[in-house]
Amino acid sequence: MAVEEGVEQVVAPPQKAKEPSEDEKRRKKIAAGGLMKAVMRPGGGDSTPSDGYQVVYHSTVRTLDGVIVESSRSEYGGKGTPIRHVLGKSKIIVGLLEGIPTMLKGEVAMFKMKPQVHYGEDDCPVSAPSGFPKDDELHFEIEMIDFFKAKVISDDLGVVKKVITEGQGWESPREPYEVKAWISAKTGDGKVLVSHTQGEPFFFNFGKSEVPKGLEMGIGTMTRKEKAIIYVTKQYLTPSPFLPVVEGVEEVHFEVELAHFIQVRDMLGDGRLIKRRIHDGKGEFPMDCPLHDSLLHVHYKGMLLNEEKTIFYDTRVDNDGQPLEFCSGEGLVPEGFEMCVRLMLPEERALVTCPPDYAYDKFPRPANVPEGAHIQWEIELLGFEMPKDWTGLNFQSIMDEAEKIRNTGNRLFKEGKFELAKAKYDKVLREFNHVNPQDDEEGKIFANTRNLLHLNVAACFLKMGECRKSIETCNKVLEANPGHVKALYRRGMAYMTLGDFEEAKSDFNKMIKLDKSTESDATAALQKVKQKEQEVEKKVRKQFKGLFDKKPGEIAEAGTEDGDQPAVENPKNDDKEDSDGDNSDESHETAEDVPRSSWLSFLWPKRLLAALGRPGCTIL
Repeated sequence: MAVEEGVEQVVAPPQKAKEPSEDEKRRKKIAAGGLMKAVMRPGGGDSTPSDGYQVVYHSTVRTLDGVIVESSRSEYGGKGTPIRHVLGKSKIIVGLLEGIPTMLKGEVAMFKMKPQVHYGEDDCPVSAPSGFPKDDELHFEIEMIDFFKAKVISDDLGVVKKVITEGQGWESPREPYEVKAWISAKTGDGKVLVSHTQGEPFFFNFGKSEVPKGLEMGIGTMTRKEKAIIYVTKQYLTPSPFLPVVEGVEEVHFEVELAHFIQVRDMLGDGRLIKRRIHDGKGEFPMDCPLHDSLLHVHYKGMLLNEEKTIFYDTRVDNDGQPLEFCSGEGLVPEGFEMCVRLMLPEERALVTCPPDYAYDKFPRPANVPEGAHIQWEIELLGFEMPKDWTGLNFQSIMDEAEKIRNTGNRLFKEGKFELAKAKYDKVLREFNHVNPQDDEEGKIFANTRNLLHLNVAACFLKMGECRKSIETCNKVLEANPGHVKALYRRGMAYMTLGDFEEAKSDFNKMIKLDKSTESDATAALQKVKQKEQEVEKKVRKQFKGLFDKKPGEIAEAGTEDGDQPAVENPKNDDKEDSDGDNSDESHETAEDVPRSSWLSFLWPKRLLAALGRPGCTIL
């Protein structure tokens, strides 16, 4: 190609040569004349197998004098079961590794091999059978019965699948799904062991050892209406009600048509909250399930799990036939109910079995539901409406939507549903990443609202016992506005809860310097810090009483007394107005009810020694 004058020619860097595989390296060692092929019967078609294909063939090995050494055929003393290999996966002699990919389906060929291309190969990955003449030149007669693209299910090739007819959708059964399938089982030589192909499909519970392990592994890769043959070797033929132990069988070929499966979900992983789909919905799971903050429309029937299956509520009867409408993520229905509905498709019906702690023990309980009752709901998701898209909204409309969601978060916070409240605040903060105020006034409103949301998230973290995360969230506000007194107060409370008293006092003192109107709140907080410090010192003195009162060489044990409680209790700061006197934003004061931490979790050696009056001591 000509290059114009003054124009620099761009030359692509040379591509790094691909490292040859071990099989390719072995093939390159085959010397001329080491492997010869003669076609004894031509095959059909024009396709040949390649890597990733399972090949099924019969093999008969003879000496050059015609004496049979080994055969897979029953008439020559073999088991009558064809050999199966997956090209690129199975370990086979290099002569077949090179020769088999040249064969057509149905072809019979004779390969003449020198010792170096069968079991006499240096470092051959396959061991020669006992008594095999591996140092002799031999004839390998190969009949190619079949080959196909294989789905390798187990790494040791003990379970391999051949797809006959593709299925529908993408979902496959798994534990603890309920499965219906037509299944027949044959030995490798074609003997029928079990045939369940007429009438109702065979039913089994996935994961309950009701079918052989290898068969279940194969079915676990299938989709609805798929037809396949699953090849299973003996190590995966575990005893089961479907197929008892069969002596002397090396492998079984299962012909399977997956008729149907019912989605069963163990929502908690401990068998207590179970969702069982009883009628399929519309759409693809999980893409078409309700998102967080969707408006859901459901009919449901609630039953007690007693002998009578007493119905305590039915929307079609007790709600004048009108469905229940609620927004997800707002704590408006029992937790177990919402967890399951959010994994349903429109028009799906499901049966949910729920333990008391996810039903009505932590939710307003209907009058006819006894305390501690196990519940079963039959739920139908009629449909749902997606959360409002903020795209295209003007600034004021965005702030109005943000305020609605924040108010919902505040309600959830007051109800003690801190994780749900945090999710609401986080949602607005995510949306704020795409908001661009157009002038200074909008920028001020936006910044104030974002700071408030961060502080509410920090309050949730504090209630959830995650003090470090609460501090990190406060820091986001203080990095932009170091004089933000609410952030200082919130962070100080988190430091105090952790036992970082110096950091807490620093934040509360900064509040007084920055804003005199916060002096009463800050002073009260400082008094609480002092009280906690005294409690820690008292606790430490009691715990290590006598530790430093012994003479050199004497040993003292740190004493403990039964009934001792952690020295640092949760700050009991009642919810009140914010430190700036504005109660409208509900930026929560939440040092109360934080999970207690052991006093040792925040005592470093210097603090410990200082509390004991031994600041100069050294711990060796």
